[in-house]
Amino acid sequence: MGFRIKIENVVASASLGVPIKLEKLVSKLDGIEYEPEQFPGLVMRIKNPKAASLIFSSGKIVCTGAKSPTDAKKVVGIIVRRVRSIGFKIPSNYKVKLENIVASAKLPTELNLDHIAFTLENTEYEPEQFPGLVFRMSDPKVTFLLFGSGKIICTGGRSIADVKRAVEKIDKELRKLSRKQKKTKKTK
Repeated sequence: MGFRIKIENVVASASLGVPIKLEKLVSKLDGIEYEPEQFPGLVMRIKNPKAASLIFSSGKIVCTGAKSPTDAKKVVGIIVRRVRSIGFKIPSNYKVKLENIVASAKLPTELNLDHIAFTLENTEYEPEQFPGLVFRMSDPKVTFLLFGSGKIICTGGRSIADVKRAVEKIDKELRKLSRKQKKTKKTK
């Protein structure tokens, strides 16, 4: 494996189990954006670890922009502490659920997207509309964007292990396709 997988974004959610009066958060806490005419939730940005969270009156939190699952969980914990500090009784048994991990890698070779589109199932490739090829993997259930440069983006992973397994699997599959393509060219 001649590449490094970089986590670009982790999205996580938590249901706090109690309704949250968003107006109270706005009046008591700093660093909040809230425009209820445009969006039903408010945005709270955390600097360390850096991430943004949407907080809804239902008590649901969606954290985005974290660079690891650990950071996403820390951000939710920081928000819960802030919300508790102004009087909300949040149960301690809330669960943080990883919704989506987006990762990137640069494979050590360029990719022939036309060949991949014709030989690999579950692909979509319309270069006039978008320069990347979309490949949907079923196990683990992730979606890849593949680019001719060898850059790949993996989205939809629910764990770091899923992402690593998916990237290793697509790398192996692409190497196999490349070898077949070279053999076919030699026999022509």
